[in-house]
Amino acid sequence: MEIIHLNYPNHVKPDSETGPISLALGFFDGVHKGHQRVIGEAIKQAHQKNIKSAVMTFDPHPSLVLGGRKEEVFYITPMQQKMDILEEMDVDYCFIVRFTSEFAKLTPQEFIEIFVKNLQVKHVTAGFDFSFGSKGKGDMALMKLMSKGHYDVTVAEKLEESDEKISSTRIRELLKQGETGKVCQLLGRPFRVLGTVVNGDKRGRTIGFPTANVEPELGAIVPSRGVYAVKIQVQGQLYNGVCNIGYKPTFNDPDVKKQVIEVHILHFDKSIYGEMVEVEWYERIRDEQKFSGIDELKAQIQSDKLTAEQFFAGIN
Repeated sequence: MEIIHLNYPNHVKPDSETGPISLALGFFDGVHKGHQRVIGEAIKQAHQKNIKSAVMTFDPHPSLVLGGRKEEVFYITPMQQKMDILEEMDVDYCFIVRFTSEFAKLTPQEFIEIFVKNLQVKHVTAGFDFSFGSKGKGDMALMKLMSKGHYDVTVAEKLEESDEKISSTRIRELLKQGETGKVCQLLGRPFRVLGTVVNGDKRGRTIGFPTANVEPELGAIVPSRGVYAVKIQVQGQLYNGVCNIGYKPTFNDPDVKKQVIEVHILHFDKSIYGEMVEVEWYERIRDEQKFSGIDELKAQIQSDKLTAEQFFAGIN
């Protein structure tokens, strides 16, 4: 997949020729099952028309530029992870359009002229609720109206799971609740976070349960506090594990004000400080809790290990 960065008004055409394309439009944070339907339709249309497939996404999140969001924006799929998923889907091109205040002022008609017609788009696919142009005034009805024979349009209808729309907002809420099992269902794959193994306090090693302390990449959302059955990819290999996200209340360390992600990797004994790893969250085991002493903590961790092993035995 070729990644093409575009920036209005100075750089609105690719440096090299792409030829005619079938384009999927959207921000696609999470690349969940609903997004996959949109992108899959664009790929199908490309095959039928014997042209290339493409996805157009935007960076940064529009709310960072337009305001209206009080909390910091965290991504379900940071940009590199999004690119990896699109490549796995066999998309030919990905246009990353820089979302700036100037770009946000484009009228819907100007957006279509510059970012659809001028890019030789022959088919446009987007979700039923996709909007574009200044103040989101453009919708897919206008996209069809403005085509004038230049391109065809497919509108992907709402995709539901358990009578509720699959959306990035819903996935974010589920992650806040620690409902990683449900998140996996909506994504159609495990929820993943990329991070670096950093030095921790090494307390886990002293009680017989060494852990990898994972510092997630900047801007990544993580599940809520608790203990989870996870897999972790280390040096190209995937291992089962138990992950604790929280503040380690049993040790009551006043210096620990930052939430930590600690993964006890099952049947693994290597030093991996500095390694880039990927944690896959599958199932929540329990809430984080404070124990009366080390023996009670060790017994619970042993129980958590058994729960994780049984979970993975059931899905393998």
